[in-house]
Amino acid sequence: MNKNFAVIGAITIITGIGLSIYQKQNPSNNNSINTSQYEKNNVVKVISAQEFAKLVKTKNTFLLDVHTPEQTHIPDTDAFIPFDKIKENTDKLPQDLSTPILIYCRSGGMSQQASKEIASLGYTNIYELEGGSDVYKESNVNVSLTPNTKNLGTVTYGDIATTTFTFTNYSPMPVKITRISTSCGCTKASVKKEKLEAYESTIINVSFDPAVHKDDTDLGELTRTIYIETDNPNFPSLESSFTATVIKEK
Repeated sequence: MNKNFAVIGAITIITGIGLSIYQKQNPSNNNSINTSQYEKNNVVKVISAQEFAKLVKTKNTFLLDVHTPEQTHIPDTDAFIPFDKIKENTDKLPQDLSTPILIYCRSGGMSQQASKEIASLGYTNIYELEGGSDVYKESNVNVSLTPNTKNLGTVTYGDIATTTFTFTNYSPMPVKITRISTSCGCTKASVKKEKLEAYESTIINVSFDPAVHKDDTDLGELTRTIYIETDNPNFPSLESSFTATVIKEK
């Protein structure tokens, strides 16, 4: 064998062994590893408050609060399940295992445990809020009326349908509801608490009486709106609506 080739071969082997040892000791420099500090595994991703807020506004996501004791929820939260009671409350989770589930608690510890439990149930798109709602509050000040719309389904003329909306002061300052009104006399709205402290919420009770006018003006497919006015200059007015199909029994 040519001595030059033998030397080159030996150098190549030694270099390869050294590179292998270096890569094991320095995994961040290994090009074959494509992970980030926010990714625990294929289905649970820990994301920033800014990224989380964008997903909250995305349709078809499921927002879940797992903090105990129960706290004021981030607006548009779909469900509250204690972090250690996930498997006992699977009926509250989406049936579609591919639904993006956004999980949060107050500081991040409880949501971490809940994320693992939900992943074990077969869900494939789980997003955990890094730092919890304590961090989320700093960059997502909001006063809201949720949900944006509700469907009451079929309402029989002569019956009174009821529903609720949630008014949330997700801001560091108190807020006062100065006026509540509706788009039609067939709809009435009242609030349990007019003045809310920072990060507090209250229920808006709504009733719908399609027969109030004693005629047929409130039959068929209808949309009615609830208006809220506040003393917060950044959120002076809010509104939500409901839809209903009103029929008369034969």
